[in-house]
Order: sequence, then C-alpha cells, then structure tokens
Amino acid sequence: MELTLQIIQLVGSLGLFLFGMTLMSESLQKMAGSKLRNVMAQMTSNPLKRVLTGTTITALVQSSAATTIMVVSFVNAGLLSLGSGIGVIMGANIGTTISAWIVAVFGFSFNIASISIPLMAIAFILNMIKSKTCKTVSSFLFGFSLMFLGLGSLKEAAGILFAGDGIQNFLASLTSNPNFLKVLLFLVIGTFLTILFQSSAATMALTMTLVAMGVLPYQLAAAMVLGENIGTTITANIAASVGNVSSRRAALAHTVFNVFGVIWVLCLFKPFLNLVCGIVGSFGLPSPMGEEFADPDFLANPENATLINTALLYSVATLHTIFNLTNTLILIWFVPQIEKLVSTIIPNPAGEEEFRLKFISGGVQGTAEVALVEARQEVVHFGQICRKGFGYVRDAINMQERDKFNPIQEKLIKYEDITDKIEFEIAAYLNEVSKGEVSDDAENRIKAMYKMIGEMESLGDSGEAIGRMLVRKFTHEKVFTESILKNLNEMMDLVEKAYEVMLENISTPYSAYTDLSAAYAAEDAINQMRDRLREENIVDLEAGKYHYLVGVYYMDVVSELEHIGDFIINISQAKAKVATMQ
Repeated sequence: MELTLQIIQLVGSLGLFLFGMTLMSESLQKMAGSKLRNVMAQMTSNPLKRVLTGTTITALVQSSAATTIMVVSFVNAGLLSLGSGIGVIMGANIGTTISAWIVAVFGFSFNIASISIPLMAIAFILNMIKSKTCKTVSSFLFGFSLMFLGLGSLKEAAGILFAGDGIQNFLASLTSNPNFLKVLLFLVIGTFLTILFQSSAATMALTMTLVAMGVLPYQLAAAMVLGENIGTTITANIAASVGNVSSRRAALAHTVFNVFGVIWVLCLFKPFLNLVCGIVGSFGLPSPMGEEFADPDFLANPENATLINTALLYSVATLHTIFNLTNTLILIWFVPQIEKLVSTIIPNPAGEEEFRLKFISGGVQGTAEVALVEARQEVVHFGQICRKGFGYVRDAINMQERDKFNPIQEKLIKYEDITDKIEFEIAAYLNEVSKGEVSDDAENRIKAMYKMIGEMESLGDSGEAIGRMLVRKFTHEKVFTESILKNLNEMMDLVEKAYEVMLENISTPYSAYTDLSAAYAAEDAINQMRDRLREENIVDLEAGKYHYLVGVYYMDVVSELEHIGDFIINISQAKAKVATMQ
C-alpha cells in the first residue's frame, strides 16, 4: 500500500510539473498573439531563416509540441509549403532543448520552489485585475510556479520511492553494466513515457531527477533522451491525423527527422557520448564517461556531490542540444528528399471530393490565432466553392432540353446542401475558438467570418432557387428566347465579375485595408442591368415577343441574380469592416 502511494505521488508530481509547463506555454502563446502568426506567415525560402524561426518560437513558447502543431496547422491551411514546414520543425527540435537547460540550471541548482508560493500570490493579485494582459501574465506566473513546485515534489517523491531496498535492488539489476540491449530498452522506455505524458519536457525532468539521484547511469539516461525525441513526434501526428495530406506529411517528416537522428546516434553511440562529455569537460566539469566517475572514492566524497550532479545534469542537457543541433545540420540539406519520401508514403488521395472542408479538419489545435488562420483559409475555400456552384447556375439557365437539365438541377440541389453543411461546420469551429480567451482583434475576425459564411450559404440557396424556377418553366413547357438568354448571360458575366472581386477581397489579410470601390462598381452594374431588363421585359411583352409566363420566369431569374449580387457585396463589406475595427 505504501509503495502504491509513493508511485501515485511520483505520478502526481509529474502531472503538476506538466500542468505548470502547459499553462506557462499557453500563456506565452497568448502574449505573443498575432506576432507568431505574422512570423510564420512571412516565412521565406531561406532554410536558415526557417530553422531560426522554429528555434525562436519554440524557445519563446517553451513547447516544441505547440510549434509543431502550429506548423501542421499552417501547412494544412496552405500558408506554409511542406518544405518550409519541415525547416521550421527542425528548428523547433533545437528550441525545445531550452526546457532541459531551464530544468538543469534552475531546477536543481536553486530552490526555486521556495519562491513559487510568493509568485502565486502575485499571480492571484494580477488575476483579479480585469485587464486581459494582467490575466495572461497571471496564468504565466501560475504555470511557472506550478512547474517548479512539481519539479520539487518530483525530486522528493523519487527520493522516497527509490530509497527502498527492493526498488534499489531491482534498478541495480536493470541498470548495472549498461550494454547495447539495455540502451535499446531505455530508449523504448523514454519513447513510451513521452507518449504517455504527451510531453518530452516531463520525461526529461524525470530522467534528470533519476540521474541526479544516481539511480540512472549516464549512458541509459542518454538512451532515454533519444527515446524522448521519438516520442515527442506523436503530438504532431495526432494533430495531423484529422488534417489534410500536407499536414500529415509535415507530421511524418518530424518523425523521419528524429528517427533518422536516433539511428545514426545509436550507430555511433559511444563516440557521440564521448563528444558530449568532452564538451562538458572543457568547462571544468568532470566527464561522466571519464576516469573521475570511475573512481569510487571521488563518487563517495560528499564534497563532490554538487559537482557530480551538475556534471550529470549538464551532460544530459548538452546531449539533447548536440543531438538536435547536429541532426539539423545534417538533414537541412536533404529537405527535398525528406519531402519526396513523405509524399511517397502519404500519396494524394484519388478522387477527393471538392466540397469537403480543406483546411479545418477536426477540433481546434493550438491558439486562437492559429485556429483563425485555418478558418480564414476555409472561408476563402467556401467562396471558391460558391463560385463553382454558380457555374452550374449558368449551365442550368442556358439548358433548353429537359432531360439534359435534370442532372444540372441535381447538382444545384447538391451544392445547396454542401453550402449548408460547410456553413454549419465552419460556424461550429468558430464557436469552439470563441470559447477560449481571444483578443479583441480575434473576436472581430470571428464576427466577420460568421457574417461571411452566412451570406455564402445564401448564395447556395439562390442557386437552388433558380433551379426551382427553371423546373417550373419546363413544367409549363416554356423556353427562353435567344434574346433572353443573351441578356441573362450578360448579367451572369457581371455576377462572375462580382465573385472575382469578392474572392480577391477575402483573400487579403484581415488587418489590411480593403478597397471596396471595385465591389461597389460590380454591384452597381448588376443593379443597373436588372433595372434595364425589367423595363425591356415590359416593352417586349407588350410587343408579344414571348409568352407572359416566359416573362415571369425571366424576371424571377433576374431578381435572384440581383440577390446573389447583394450577398456578394455583403461578404466584401464584412471583410472590410474588420480592418476599421482594429
């Protein structure tokens, strides 16, 4: 029973550490806000800049998982190419090593847990202030405090758990005389624990705790670090599992990168560890692979305890850094080959239907800023689908044979159903985003997107409504004259122009000023055409050029085309309003 409680305390300490780090990371992402989005969106073709961007963002938000999820989201949204995304992921692997250094330098050298409670008091006071910035800083301080309280509790719990004779004897048999099979075993353990905790930082903290206690030899700790680098790729793969082909390829590239690194390090395991220990030794610390660590008298001397712990912790952190840095320097030259490999493993699906959501695939991943990038791209995609649906409206109006019209009518019904479903799914996604803490800018963008998708759904309704009008025309065995078709095609050309302007407007960044002059001109041209056709219709009916019912259906179609023009201008206006509210 006592052993069970000790294990629960150890797991609870890890959970506290992990929760604190997650809270701290999320707070840092909120503070960075749109800046992260802008940095990612302005990614260049320079491989060095991609790596530096991934390194910097991961160091700032203290989470490689957050960065890789962002990369997957941006690749999913088409804002980053697969090659650029791979470069950023490589940088994220370097940036994540900062977490190990924070734990090594502060978590064991200083009693930061002692100042965690005062920091929580400050965080509580900041949380009482209504300012969003103060609340975000409060969350950061809470996360920072909990992380080091968890680390302190972890060291205490591990000390109690591993003090027992039974545990010590078991670990001694498992860790004594490390050989290659034991290295592989601890590599698997590191991988499994990272998958279990969904955080390489938590596994790294546990590894460093065991090393500092002398429970885990340096060689096996190194194997666990290698396993952590494989396990950490699972987060991105989970995020991409519901994404499109490009996002799944980006996540797989992350796995390929780390697995390749682990393979070549295992092939050169001892020389690689000697290199790392040589780097640590150059700073005046004893090498875990050197003669001093083989000397029982040196290890037993209490005066050397701090020096030994520092050397072990710094060696683990250095190994993590050198592994990712060296792996990046090797593979940065082979990004095209990695891209080709993952594209071969995950090919493009055949016959993918055009109406499926293209950029939003599953729940909200990452921050609101990242989620809204995907949503914006999906709104643009929705507009493109509406324009494609209008092509069937043109085909239906020009079709004079009933048997050939019926398949087109079915497509109009299908597209009306598609617009309903897409509006619902985007709205549901935006609703999930808005449940979190969002900035005023993000809130304005969400409102604009709600307006735009509502108008786009109305475009689908109008297409289906025109189809019903034409069904009644065929039912009464009426046909449009050549002059009527000429006029309707001219009006549809104006609608096509309005669509073109609308898509151009909604494709620009929401922060940019949107010039609506072209949109207003397109809508005005549609309105003038409607007024002209109405007047001409009266004259033509009086002259007996066509049956009265033909004129009725003719004017119904003209009115509905004008309504489409109204929906289109409303979409551009909703987009333009965002910039004026910032």
